[in-house]
Amino acid sequence: MATSSIFAHVEINDVKKAEQFVMALEESERAQEKKQRTAPVISVMKDTNDIQRLLAKRVSTK
Repeated sequence: MATSSIFAHVEINDVKKAEQFVMALEESERAQEKKQRTAPVISVMKDTNDIQRLLAKRVSTK
């Protein structure tokens, strides 16, 4: 990941800027966690009997 290169040389002399930097890193991490949780899980049906049952349900509900 490209983020490893930005930590090669970071010099922060101001306490307020250091706090802002840490808060930005934490917010980035939280945003990444939200993205990962919202991704749907898609399963692939390969069994013909399962596919037939699914299609039968769709036809019977119309």
